[in-house]
Amino acid sequence: VIFMYWTGWRRGEVLSRQWRHVDEAVGVIRLEHGETKNGHPRDFPFGASPELAAVIEQQRRYTDEVQRRTGQLVPWLFHHEGKQIRSFRNAWKRACKATGLARIPHDFRRTAARNLVRKGVTEQVAMTLTGHLTRSVFDRYNITTDRDRWEAVAKLAAGAPDRQVAVLLDPNRTQKAVGQ
Repeated sequence: VIFMYWTGWRRGEVLSRQWRHVDEAVGVIRLEHGETKNGHPRDFPFGASPELAAVIEQQRRYTDEVQRRTGQLVPWLFHHEGKQIRSFRNAWKRACKATGLARIPHDFRRTAARNLVRKGVTEQVAMTLTGHLTRSVFDRYNITTDRDRWEAVAKLAAGAPDRQVAVLLDPNRTQKAVGQ
């Protein structure tokens, strides 16, 4: 879930990741050509996020422990005792019920898009990271909330040096006033 929060990747994109897609030395995880909904490959530099890097490191330790204990090679980044996780629907439902939240995992795509843009990342770079090809689709994910509008007005108010009103004058009236 933390991985989905940071990357905005789809559930299937996350659950299909294998260790061969992870470059731990560089701190990058890859989706190969044809593995995404739009068919385009993409990388995510997980090493730039300490929390995300910690998730990958934790998964590495867990995978090494399972491999040592069972003697089997575990190719999956996210797995349960060496077996690929194909769905976490029931666990997700239990977590939502326990927390009182009614969310869907796909909401993390919206969250990632919003978080990137709100932190000042250009929309083009955010689209590249989340895998959105078109601006119209990305805009549906980059949702504006009441809080966004409040923060925008607060920024405007904080940056307003005075209360002067910019008056736009009619050029014809201005000429007459100057000539009189």
